[in-house]
Amino acid sequence: MNRIGLIIAAIVAFVALVISTVFVVDQRQFGVVYSLGQIKRVITEPGLNFKLPPPFQNVRFIDKRLLSLESSDTEPMLTAEKQRMVIDWFVRWRISDPSAYIRNVGLDERAGGTQLARVVRNAFQEEINKVTVQELISTKREQLMERVKREVVEKVSGGNPWGIEVVDVRMTRADYVGTITESVYRRMEAERKRVANELRSTGGAEGEKIRADADKQREITLANAYRDAQQIKGQGDAEAARIYAEAFGRDPQFAKFYRSLEAYKATFSSKSDVMVLDPSSEFFSVMRGSGSAAPTPRK
Repeated sequence: MNRIGLIIAAIVAFVALVISTVFVVDQRQFGVVYSLGQIKRVITEPGLNFKLPPPFQNVRFIDKRLLSLESSDTEPMLTAEKQRMVIDWFVRWRISDPSAYIRNVGLDERAGGTQLARVVRNAFQEEINKVTVQELISTKREQLMERVKREVVEKVSGGNPWGIEVVDVRMTRADYVGTITESVYRRMEAERKRVANELRSTGGAEGEKIRADADKQREITLANAYRDAQQIKGQGDAEAARIYAEAFGRDPQFAKFYRSLEAYKATFSSKSDVMVLDPSSEFFSVMRGSGSAAPTPRK
């Protein structure tokens, strides 16, 4: 039994030893074999590989894909006109030389991201100090990002290369700090209100002008209509008078008789009317049957 146990233990130890010497490198990673803190070899191709068992040799894996780094601080930067701006940016980078990266940066991607973020921020601060807010937002934005990328590349590829490749550096947002932003919004709001009030005043003046012109046109139209009506009425009265004169001129006695009847009709318009007249008055000549007032029969 003791012999069988030893055999099993030996087999298990051998299997564990073999497993500790075998490792697989993924296609998305670098495999770095090091011993006692010294890099022995870097494996860039995916597949099965061998090494000495620990503690003689160990392996670390480093991501070889394109990595993204975004700004995380909100510390404002000063422009050329001493305006405090908050800048958001991101960097696309990858590890190109694992040996140099491990020697100069660290054993994982987080260490490289931390140091790279500091370099990028310093580069942005240096370049933003040279431009105004307008240039930062519009006219010189692309040139500024190109200069920042160039400075970052020079820093990580200088006398002591980091073993990384900076693919792109971009600025995603440039804004005033919170207190200044609120002040700018208030000024913008006040300016918009001023413009709105000016437009309302202009509109009110135009409205009054239009209403005054409409009232003027109305009065002119009514005056012209009244004038035309009076002219037509006058023409009608003249035509009626002419017709009456022509008709009455043919028979003066009948005309006198007709006018007397009209006078009687207008005088005795109500049963309650009381009039005191001289019977000998010419007003009642027709009623008395005066021959001078009676109409002459027409033949």
